[in-house]
Amino acid sequence: MYASAAQYNHPPTYPVTMICNAIDKAFFENDTLNKIYAGVVAFRGNATCKVNAPQNVSEIIQGWRWQTCSEMVIPIGIGNDSMFTVDPYNFESFANGCQKEFGVTPRPHWVTTYYGGHDITLVLQRFGSNIIFSNGLRDPYSIGGVLNNISDSIIAINTVNGSHCLDILSAKETDPEWLVQQRKKETEIMKGWITQYYADLAALNETWTLFSP
Repeated sequence: MYASAAQYNHPPTYPVTMICNAIDKAFFENDTLNKIYAGVVAFRGNATCKVNAPQNVSEIIQGWRWQTCSEMVIPIGIGNDSMFTVDPYNFESFANGCQKEFGVTPRPHWVTTYYGGHDITLVLQRFGSNIIFSNGLRDPYSIGGVLNNISDSIIAINTVNGSHCLDILSAKETDPEWLVQQRKKETEIMKGWITQYYADLAALNETWTLFSP
């Protein structure tokens, strides 16, 4: 519940705020279990049973699991400096899980070897172009994002109230104005790239025409 609420903490409900408000207003103020229950009810509704029901795994979720096993190994663990139970990252255990589910052995260094991620700014300055790094700063993953422009065509767009992938989700009538403007800005940037591409292509074709026999 925490991971889902924190990662997708987007309007109009802002689930983290909703859960925290419920915890703060719990009937028995000093009862930790009651506070937890109040947060769960605020997020999932006041059902009679809180046991997680079986879920149909979507292609997106299954695809992400495959990608983290085959290409993007993300070594996330929980240390002693967290409110959660200590759960250090264990590559051997992770690899065994990937073998069991997909029959593949993770390559933990493949993505940084192939794309060069040890110094992303240096790497992208040398070969990258036409990239927008969109960061919703409410998303915990944003701490590892590219938060500053790298070049004129490698651009970081940060939104204080944004969350994980919010700008690429379907537009809704309840979308706040800042989100509408963010999508508009990103669209205008991409239109500019496309316009420039066709202008460059036309100029190249004209050059070939002038010098062709």
